[in-house]
Amino acid sequence: MFELKAQMYFSAAHHLLNYDGECENQHGHNWLVEAYVKGEKLDKSNILIDYKVLKREMKKVLDLLDHKDINELPYFKGESPSSEIIARFIYTKLKDNIAQISKVSVWETATSCASYFEE
Repeated sequence: MFELKAQMYFSAAHHLLNYDGECENQHGHNWLVEAYVKGEKLDKSNILIDYKVLKREMKKVLDLLDHKDINELPYFKGESPSSEIIARFIYTKLKDNIAQISKVSVWETATSCASYFEE
């Protein structure tokens, strides 16, 4: 089995709903997103997926979030846009065009990360 990972950043604001603490107030992050791809078969160039393709698809998804108030986006209306929910959103969008996507991790800070994957 092969696995590769690509990283990209986006900046956005959000606030948590039904939360008692500072994060209930609007605040922003420079989010680091890691997208993982797994597979057993390599192409004729012995690559699982071209990094250019993965990054292009990541950029399309992250452009939906970049420099936005995530709470105001239709997908997140009425839902607390935690890192967990943001990771699921990115994973689901990437899965539409990259079948081998296996996991998405979203870092709010250098020490706080949430991941989404399907079993």
